[in-house]
Amino acid sequence: MKMIVAGREPVTATEFVELALGIDLELFTGPAAESALERAARLDVAREVLAELRESDPEAAAYAASLLRTLPLTSRPSGRRSRRTVRRAAPVRSGVAA
Repeated sequence: MKMIVAGREPVTATEFVELALGIDLELFTGPAAESALERAARLDVAREVLAELRESDPEAAAYAASLLRTLPLTSRPSGRRSRRTVRRAAPVRSGVAA
């Protein structure tokens, strides 16, 4: 049996949820890599959408609010890794009078 939501056939469970609830999951969870400025802008929009959802659909709003608490998958930063510095104690010289 095919599941069709709003005239579209979702392929994954995530797409089904997005179509059924009308919630863009990435808006609330965020992409794997985003700058601080992009994150701030996305969260501002997500909070506005959440406020509207609380008035129109409290159940969807509760789901969206839980998504805000979800962390996106993080990708490893590209480029060089920082080098660890190990400090070694100065060698102790025995038999040297001061």
